[in-house]
Amino acid sequence: MLSLHGKVALVTGGAKGIGREISLELANHGADVIVFNRDPVELENVLKEIREKNVRAMGLVVDVTRFKDVEKAVGEVINSMGRIDILVNNVGAFPRKLFLEMNEEDWFNMININLTSTFYVTRAVAPYMVKQRYGRIINISSITGLYHGVPGLVHYGAAKAGVVGFTKCLAAELAPYNITVNAIAPGPILTPGVKSIWTPEDIKIQEFINPLKRFGMPSDVAKLTVFLASDYSEFITGQVIIVDGGLTFVNPRIVVKEVLKSFKE
Repeated sequence: MLSLHGKVALVTGGAKGIGREISLELANHGADVIVFNRDPVELENVLKEIREKNVRAMGLVVDVTRFKDVEKAVGEVINSMGRIDILVNNVGAFPRKLFLEMNEEDWFNMININLTSTFYVTRAVAPYMVKQRYGRIINISSITGLYHGVPGLVHYGAAKAGVVGFTKCLAAELAPYNITVNAIAPGPILTPGVKSIWTPEDIKIQEFINPLKRFGMPSDVAKLTVFLASDYSEFITGQVIIVDGGLTFVNPRIVVKEVLKSFKE
């Protein structure tokens, strides 16, 4: 089995949704896991689950949009755990708002949560990885930042596209230190957040048009994260890997034909 024993992993937003699944999957493979999260109740719940897997767990309530808070928290992790080998920049949000209704605060909130936080946490962690000459950095982007334009997500799409550029350029800079930097771009993933804004009909349509005929699950992203965090991926860096069941490559004409066929039936 792929093993992360002896590694220390930090996951931002690691107590719910995709982040929670990533934290637990890393622990399943033997990594000690640190979780940054803003909700203390969610944090305690996931830490309890992580510890049940017989690995070390540490949780900190951190606002990752404030660099001083991030820097302090990372210092606490180093003092307690001694090192950080794996960083997963997962924290994110996607409240919809139409562009013509969007104000400056809406814009910068999404940029800060989805992009600036990635810079802040990586900037605080990277010097320790450089010193130990080892690291795995995985940034969670989105197909909205690559292919799919979605009304109401201009700010989110811009931020997630920024994560892609950040990943590629940082990979080039940190490669000499044996640090890999990659991004994962999920398609629609069935998280509590998605369930709260998607109707059952929306979910059925998504399952219908997806080549694999199902919705993505947090575990689909978590499993790839574990691979990228491991030494099995040591010759992979600067890449953006899409996890969407084939949604982005399916020919729209085929989808339309399938829809029309279903109506006839």
